[in-house]
Amino acid sequence: MKKLLIGLVGLMGLMGSLRAQSPFALEWHGFVNPHYYADSRSVVGGREDMMLFYPKPIVKDSLGRDINDGWQANMLAITARLGLTVKGPEMLGANTMAYIEGDFTGSTNATINNLRLRHAYLRLNWDSHELTVGQYWYAMVVHEIMPMTNPLNMGAPFHCYARQPQVRYSYFPTGNWELMAVAQWQLDNMSQGLLNGVPQSSTLFARHSLVPELNAQIRYHSGKIFVGAAVNAKTTQPVVNTTGMAADGALYTSLSYSAFGSLTLKGVTFKAQTLLNNSLYEGCSLGGYLMLADSTFRDWHFNTVWLDVEKSTGHWRPGLFIGYAKNLDYGNANFVHCFGRGHDLEYLWRVQPRLTYKTLTGLDFTAEAEYTHAGYKEPVGNLRLSLSIVYAF
Repeated sequence: MKKLLIGLVGLMGLMGSLRAQSPFALEWHGFVNPHYYADSRSVVGGREDMMLFYPKPIVKDSLGRDINDGWQANMLAITARLGLTVKGPEMLGANTMAYIEGDFTGSTNATINNLRLRHAYLRLNWDSHELTVGQYWYAMVVHEIMPMTNPLNMGAPFHCYARQPQVRYSYFPTGNWELMAVAQWQLDNMSQGLLNGVPQSSTLFARHSLVPELNAQIRYHSGKIFVGAAVNAKTTQPVVNTTGMAADGALYTSLSYSAFGSLTLKGVTFKAQTLLNNSLYEGCSLGGYLMLADSTFRDWHFNTVWLDVEKSTGHWRPGLFIGYAKNLDYGNANFVHCFGRGHDLEYLWRVQPRLTYKTLTGLDFTAEAEYTHAGYKEPVGNLRLSLSIVYAF
């Protein structure tokens, strides 16, 4: 045992010496986040429904009882996260860094509790432009205005929430303006389409198009003000056959638009966004496209708006999230297949107050109530009550 301890001490000393000689600086960080939640009815969601989108419709049994009605509760700690920031030396005239981060939500419901890659990117920063390559936030996720809600959905489906492998380039013509262009691909968040005649989600619909999802943004930063706008183009081959007859290879492109901003006044932060969701299923949002009887395709549209307000008062952080979405093509039944999320909803709205107590030393406690109302033919609502603790390091 004594020899083993001496060997371990020697190894730690050697590692410390090598680190001192390395031009790279490493910083570990993360958090543990146990989360309890209870719902008044069954919901459409993911990861044991911790990722809540909206309540399920009324479905009656042979006795006329709604099988989706009734309280259920759960507790998970799958969002525990560990990240590593690497700050490197100047290369090619740019400041360099890299970031790797994972959690335990898994890449699908079947792999929940497994380690999942969240972020893995490198960044080169020059005086007037910046290049980010790797897995990072989906371009329609504007992380600067991320709602501060506590559950896994982070405002979804009103606010997008996903990460994609990508190449992102930002140009700063002045100190306040930023022009951004993004080309991104798919992995965990996949498009829907017909694969071997069966409707399902797969990366093949995007891969067969050969065209990455493209996004362009203009942003303005000035002190406590941040505003911007984005346009997103997604091209897929909605029909793919890997057996039998080959698909005809027809491509389909959907355009989505966004305007967003944030403002901080006297300790109160306002964040807001509006989306025209033509097909943002991959971003955990609403909207999609239809396959018609003649094998052509068309978008069905959602218009989404949301507002998040939070007050910083010492240890206390009261906040409120409000979201509303309108299906602009509700009632359209002229299709053979529907791909996307929320086609059977006429509207969707959510009110979500929260209260966080921050010890200011890395330990936070949050209580939240989240009411989501879904405009089916027979409207329904779900009340989620949640409690969580975050220990950040």
